[in-house]
Amino acid sequence: MRNENLQNNLFETIAVLDSRMEATEFCKQLANFADFGTETVIERRKIGATLLPIYQNEFWTAKQRQSDSIHEVSYRACFKAQLPRFFIESLTRKNDIVYDPFAGRGTTIIEAALLGRHVIANDVNPLSKILCKPRLDVPSLNDIWKRLNEISIDENIKADLDLSMFFHPKTEAEIVSLKNYLHTKSSQKNNDYIDDWIRMVATNRLTGHSSGFFSVYTLPPNQAVKPERQKKINETRNQTPDYRNTKEIILKKSKSLLRDLSQSNKKNLKDISEGAIFSTSDARFTNKIPGDLVQLTVTSPPFLDVVQYADDNWLRCWFNSIDIENVEISMAKTVEKWCEIMGDVFRELYRITLKNGFVAFEVGEVKNGKIKLDEYVVSLGEEAGFYCEGIIINEQVFTKTSNIWGVKNNDKGTNSNRIVLFKKK
Repeated sequence: MRNENLQNNLFETIAVLDSRMEATEFCKQLANFADFGTETVIERRKIGATLLPIYQNEFWTAKQRQSDSIHEVSYRACFKAQLPRFFIESLTRKNDIVYDPFAGRGTTIIEAALLGRHVIANDVNPLSKILCKPRLDVPSLNDIWKRLNEISIDENIKADLDLSMFFHPKTEAEIVSLKNYLHTKSSQKNNDYIDDWIRMVATNRLTGHSSGFFSVYTLPPNQAVKPERQKKINETRNQTPDYRNTKEIILKKSKSLLRDLSQSNKKNLKDISEGAIFSTSDARFTNKIPGDLVQLTVTSPPFLDVVQYADDNWLRCWFNSIDIENVEISMAKTVEKWCEIMGDVFRELYRITLKNGFVAFEVGEVKNGKIKLDEYVVSLGEEAGFYCEGIIINEQVFTKTSNIWGVKNNDKGTNSNRIVLFKKK
């Protein structure tokens, strides 16, 4: 009830904004940006009937502006925390509302909360809330370890599906015991922020390619391969699942997530958590969010059928007792269908955005840059009523995760961030 009242209070008391930086000033900053040693390249391109400025530079970088360790939760197709921070710092101020309709692992939401902005997160995939919400209300390591030691393990229990290709029998018993404990607490509505944290970390540690995960070596943790594929990986590597102590792994990952978190940032997260809103609606139909409320949206939608979310998350859904067949994630296989869906999303974004509010819509590159979704996005946003300020292209260097997948820079995959910036006038 307290959380509900705080959310209602947030809706009712949002102040009328006075003087703030205009997007034209922001675009001047883009044009003059040279923080990392290179000047911005500016070109103008006619998209439809509009002649738009395109700004290209390295506007944020993982090497020179490290993000907080609290972000280090694996989720496929997520952008770096520096991306939303770049827009949040320039286009909002403390206590503004920041929104992400495709929240994923919660990068925009966590970064906004660290900066003292109120947050609204939405994602039709219920895993998003599981991975994001607990990182706004962080328990101490002592409380985490104490709670883990209170969870009893049935050493003879097995999963209701064959997971022997991933886990040692003793590890599997620990996972299933933890799964059952969390399910019981949740169904009885007795779970607290410590249980939610443990669920989040365990979900993140199910499978991966190092000893820091519950499983034997497999693909990176943002995608769980199917059992038959894992059997082939085991055969190729001549490996069998070894025992992994799940409680120790959860504590170790918790330490890693909290290693950079200062007391002031922890307080920021806690303060924002009390009024934070987490929705699991289709991004086209978010009627519970009042109109004219959001100062800034920073988001990245699903790109056509590049990422199969249901297939990737089958094991995480099993652990969290989610029937993946009932998770209706829209996957468009054609540009036309994608535009139809995103057109509805933009109309909803226009409804909830404040006058003089912004939308930073990231679309990356699809099919080696052959499909430029940013050009389609310009038309979709303008048709919904927004004014397009321009396209921002951030030159991106691939991370080690990309190299694990065999992706080389400027070869294939997402080579750059392409963000279309809109304003509601």
